Amino acid sequence: MEGVDIPRTFGALMIGGIVAAVFGGVVTAQTFAYFKNYPADSKFIKLLVGVVWFIDFCHTIFVSTSLWDHLIVHFGSAQRIDYIPWSLAMTIAFTAMLTFLVHLFFVFRIFKLSKRNFFFAVPLTLLTCARLCFACLTTAKLIKLRSLTRFVDLYTWSFTIGLSLSSLFDVLVTGLLCYLFFINQKENSSLNGVLDKLMLYSFENGSVTCAATLSSLVCWITSHKNNLIFMGLHFVISKFYANSLLATLNTRKTLQPTGHRSQHSGSGDRNLPIMFGDSFSLSRKTSEAPSTLTPAMRIQVEKTRVTVSDGTSRASDARRDSLAKTEPLCTEVV
Repeated sequence: MEGVDIPRTFGALMIGGIVAAVFGGVVTAQTFAYFKNYPADSKFIKLLVGVVWFIDFCHTIFVSTSLWDHLIVHFGSAQRIDYIPWSLAMTIAFTAMLTFLVHLFFVFRIFKLSKRNFFFAVPLTLLTCARLCFACLTTAKLIKLRSLTRFVDLYTWSFTIGLSLSSLFDVLVTGLLCYLFFINQKENSSLNGVLDKLMLYSFENGSVTCAATLSSLVCWITSHKNNLIFMGLHFVISKFYANSLLATLNTRKTLQPTGHRSQHSGSGDRNLPIMFGDSFSLSRKTSEAPSTLTPAMRIQVEKTRVTVSDGTSRASDARRDSLAKTEPLCTEVV
């Protein structure tokens, strides 16, 4: 590497590793919160959350291992900066795998919200598959070449295309989600407040992940020959994606309308339009369902009458009257 700036190189890796570790802790906290608050979710969603957490944990281990190699074992060695240890290369692959799963989750979400529109789902799926392929190619070549300079000379396009596709996907998904929530807002006026928040959350999640990916891409294109700032930023990308997925799942209870809230934890959360479009029709049918009457309730009343005569004799006459009274109690079908 020509004109290497050691402080910016090692400093960028260290700061990126610290930030990644912090957000990795947030991922773990959100994972525990999810399993605690949503025990009634499907096994598929639970498996997805577990796999995302495991991949993120492995990513953190690889980041720590690569930092140990750069900052401890070969600290201050300018020649070593050009060397790419296998652990550093693996962070790219694990970032791609985690990003791939999160992307598929949002593709499925769009597929359901758009009422099974393959015109949206198929191109997005192909896009995220292509991003995964380029990331795996980048990892394989870095492990094989073990030199950043040689990789830049031969395969710069691989890493560039991978980050570009990821940024493009974030822009498309964010725009589509906001559009679909806006369309459903017209059909479900009672959920306007919830849908407004969903549009805001979708925009925020997409903006954060897209900004992180674009920042890494810009630093890669402009300064990859002098420092590893792009790599420090790349450490954090997977954490943002994992947190965006978990935040989407964990905000369901806070966004749930009061009128549709279930008494059983987790059982009524699927009625929200957080994940699936079918819930819109379910919520509408629920709000329009007529009230039903509970069976009549019988109330029995007992009366006792006591008579006192001249203070010398007392006769008691007890009479028990049974009165039947019906009282309709209205309950709302939830």
